Amino acid sequence: MASAAGSCEVSDDAALPPRLSFKCAVTDSKGPRRSMEDAHSIVVPFGGVRGQGFFAIFDGHAGKQAAQWCGQNFALCLLHALRRDRSATIPDVLNQTFHNVDMNLSRLSEESDGKMHSGCTVVTAFLRLEDENGSQAFLPPDFDLVAPPLPASAADPTALVDHDRDEIPDDATNSHPNDNVHGPSSSDKDSKSKGTTSKLLHAIKSLGGVAHHRRSTSSTSAPGHPDSPNSPSPVQEKIVMPPDNVRRVLYCANAGDARGVLCRAGKAVRLTYDHKGSDKQEAKRITDAGGFVMSGRVNGVLNVTRSLGDSSMKEFVVGSPYTTETELSEQDEFLILACDGLWDVVNDQGAVNLVRAIADPRQAAEELLDHAYKNYSTDNVTVLVVRFRDPPESVRAD
Repeated sequence: MASAAGSCEVSDDAALPPRLSFKCAVTDSKGPRRSMEDAHSIVVPFGGVRGQGFFAIFDGHAGKQAAQWCGQNFALCLLHALRRDRSATIPDVLNQTFHNVDMNLSRLSEESDGKMHSGCTVVTAFLRLEDENGSQAFLPPDFDLVAPPLPASAADPTALVDHDRDEIPDDATNSHPNDNVHGPSSSDKDSKSKGTTSKLLHAIKSLGGVAHHRRSTSSTSAPGHPDSPNSPSPVQEKIVMPPDNVRRVLYCANAGDARGVLCRAGKAVRLTYDHKGSDKQEAKRITDAGGFVMSGRVNGVLNVTRSLGDSSMKEFVVGSPYTTETELSEQDEFLILACDGLWDVVNDQGAVNLVRAIADPRQAAEELLDHAYKNYSTDNVTVLVVRFRDPPESVRAD
């Protein structure tokens, strides 16, 4: 087994109707690499609405700081963007969030005098409950999204949390549709660091729980049971139970080659876009901006054309995401989010076929991770699986 030990689970026996419930799990491993540069986050319930969830994987390169910062702060940035403009479409909010995070990472790089020059590819999924008009009119008039202030200390590059050293508990998790596709667009471990960890973790728990730890496997059923040891913090008294007639919409966004794949009636549906130097459309954007692509690498250096961070190449390696909007139906079984460490050795349909019969998302994620290393993946691998329904009887594993 390539996956590391450690797990946490949260379940709810009653609150949501079956069609609005889901289960999710994530597993990761550094594999043959000397260090782990991936991070991930899970927020359940997201924004104080039961049945909503936020899931993300951040695949770091040239260091782990950018990915770790995103694992700690991306969901907070998204919530604040949602609060800032209630009338904006979710794809626009996601685009703004990617831009804001990218700007934060560039500022951190400047303030570190070049000591932080890392970047990360990213894939995110926001499972949102909406009425037929795409709004959330079911929310009480005085309802405010559960979103604590962004910790000021997060802007200090020396305070970035090192998950190898700081004590962040593994139980931090308290965790025929019409598709509207939006295509690519150009747009020291001192007391100070430990104090930052505490502040960030407090803010994270106030969200509803973000699982951002590494080298672990976590499994979450939404929403968290109030008597669970992983239950939400007191701020979640504001949590809203949605009506039965809401629709579930899955908004995916990515930058780089981290990928999201939906299983719909057994068929793999890619919800993301691989931004690589080998892609003709992306290569043209790079050359039009005054750069060049050599051997599939931007300016002969980076093999992805979009990422968060990488401030020294920001003129060409932009952070603008590709987004998709998918209304879920009974045909939609599960979602796989993973970094390129998986996708380099298995295609979309192969991944779906491998785990379609597995009802337990943790087991499915581990199966995909092990498959990656059995097929000689040489990278860090992180796999996140979200199950929307049990496997059909015809394919269910014994």
